[in-house]
Amino acid sequence: MLALALTACGTDPDKEKIKHASAEELYQSAKTELDNSNYQLAVKTYEQLIAKYPYGSYAQQAELEMAYANFKDQEPAAALQSLDRFLKQHPTHQNADYAYYLKGLINFIEDKSFFARIANQDMAERDPKAAKESFEAFHDLVNRFPNSRYAEDSRDRMAYLITALADSELYISKYYYRRGAYLAAANRSKYVIENYGTTNRVEVALLIMAASYDRLNQKELADDARKVLKTNYPNSILTENQIFGTRAWYRFW
Repeated sequence: MLALALTACGTDPDKEKIKHASAEELYQSAKTELDNSNYQLAVKTYEQLIAKYPYGSYAQQAELEMAYANFKDQEPAAALQSLDRFLKQHPTHQNADYAYYLKGLINFIEDKSFFARIANQDMAERDPKAAKESFEAFHDLVNRFPNSRYAEDSRDRMAYLITALADSELYISKYYYRRGAYLAAANRSKYVIENYGTTNRVEVALLIMAASYDRLNQKELADDARKVLKTNYPNSILTENQIFGTRAWYRFW
């Protein structure tokens, strides 16, 4: 009897409660913690739900809400891992559009935070991985769910991101030019023209390309770049001195 009493005293009431809780009870408990901004406890409870009841609608919803809780708790890597797992397992889920949107948003915010941290650093050192992954997530959402409630905002963010990615490439092009790597500078500018042709950054890319070919003594290629520039931007007032002498044109964070 004494042994039984000691065993009872040593029982964790929370573990016992979880042991006998239904999927709905665990979900509601986690949701309450999430609504009260207790993100770590919400994540822990969602994890317990998924471990105990890995199948069914509660587990699926728990994956999504756990990702959001991790996002709010400043744990973007864990949030993205949950979203990737959810999309892989449930690609046609009714809330898959939200999963893509949240994935894009997390990378979008991570990218902008990175811009803020390196505002006084050389952008040629920056890795645009988060911006590219954000764009891809929004792109998938818009293509797969064009009528989603998140589609319009995703399109707006994509427009921002594509310009940001073009600016990143242009800054690297300028970086190479100022260090005498003129072929690399021309190739980066060419990449902008071929991949970000819908942005107004093509004007800058053509001017950098022409200047780079001048330095390489490739007169014909330089003239071709200037002809395309004049044809497509007849009212252009940009000059090489403006591009290589100021940082204002690529500030986008």
